[in-house]
Amino acid sequence: MDNIVAIVGRPNVGKSTFFNRLIQKREAIVDSQSGVTRDRHYGKSDWNGRDFTIIDTGGYVKNNDNIFQKEIDKQVTLAINEADNIIFMVDVEDGITGMDEIIAKLLRKAKKPVFLTVNKVDNSKKNENSLEFYSLGFKEIYPISAINGSGSGELLDALIKTFPADYQTTKNTILPRFAVVGRPNAGKSSFINALIGEERYIVTDIAGTTRDSIDSKYNRFGFEFNLVDTAGIRRKSKVKEDIEFYSVMRSIRAIEHSDVCILMVDATRGFDGQVQNIFWLAKRNNKGIVIIVNKWDLISKNNKSAKEYEINIKKEISPFDDVPILFVSTINNQRIYKAIEVAVKVFNNRSNRIKTKKLNDIMLPIIEKQPPPSSRGRYIKIKFCTQLPKVFPQFAFYCNYPNLIKDPYKRFVENQIRSQFNFNGVPMTIFFRKK
Repeated sequence: MDNIVAIVGRPNVGKSTFFNRLIQKREAIVDSQSGVTRDRHYGKSDWNGRDFTIIDTGGYVKNNDNIFQKEIDKQVTLAINEADNIIFMVDVEDGITGMDEIIAKLLRKAKKPVFLTVNKVDNSKKNENSLEFYSLGFKEIYPISAINGSGSGELLDALIKTFPADYQTTKNTILPRFAVVGRPNAGKSSFINALIGEERYIVTDIAGTTRDSIDSKYNRFGFEFNLVDTAGIRRKSKVKEDIEFYSVMRSIRAIEHSDVCILMVDATRGFDGQVQNIFWLAKRNNKGIVIIVNKWDLISKNNKSAKEYEINIKKEISPFDDVPILFVSTINNQRIYKAIEVAVKVFNNRSNRIKTKKLNDIMLPIIEKQPPPSSRGRYIKIKFCTQLPKVFPQFAFYCNYPNLIKDPYKRFVENQIRSQFNFNGVPMTIFFRKK
């Protein structure tokens, strides 16, 4: 189970530098994903085998008259409320400022694990100067240099010790999880209420793995799974939030803890930037994806409208456009059960395993007919391929010059796999390795 870690502090203390260092630590981590507002960034990192989501927040400046700064402050406060752990970054070169003291007071109220991180400590003199930050009232300080990485290991060791131990023994955690995600007011609550309210297939409500979701154990089509609701769980009076940013925070948690993401799109608003951000976050987390276009009853349409709408969505999500798209109306109960049926198929596609002999018998003749382009006079020969034993589809192709194969050919190979086998709605990774 991944934790969410927020980096907070006043402007220009080095938060983004440290964020970039964390997300570049391993090649396999998810790239940073731009959020719905100007400078929110999300990324995945790991330390000693423990994955976590890292959030880079804007610089906090209280009582600033700038309207953009007020929005940033609001979102920093939200990140503090929603994160599991907080890295509070200060600057050893500036010493303790009044703004540092204000943020420290804010963080003490949050009652979350806070790691006071003194940045720009790159020599022994600055290390001595960092001791003054103990006066901010935190038990430990962690001197680091975000630029060269010194001290970051000790900080991350302490950070992951606060993460809860993984638990995998209860029945609730091994059931497939389908998360309903999307913008506010896209119809997520109506969708789930229609499913569990009328058919009454719900067995029990269990506390979710996060504060922002409730799992409903659900049984339909002879398939039992947890349906994760990310809408309307917390009373809005309890959270002073920018609702758009809050929806992304909830989506991060729901996506990370799911097997399949049912992405709700408001047909009247279209497949806009925030919906695209949530889509790519699910894709980069290698989750199965089903796109549900809701409120289709409110659209003036002809017999070509659905096809045109689908084409426009696929343009936005290209090159990963092998994703099921359904048009529904939760108010009228149109095709809502079809959506769950398709989500079950996507889940099964995600665990699809192709036998090595069958994969080679089909793919090698295709590759022989259209081999990779030669590079610098070298001819690339692919001799063998296999599917790797991973939780989502990953394929390894063995050849003589793997470093010479370019992205267009990788996409060609992926498209050929998709045309021959059913991986609809499922991201996949193609590796080329030395034979």
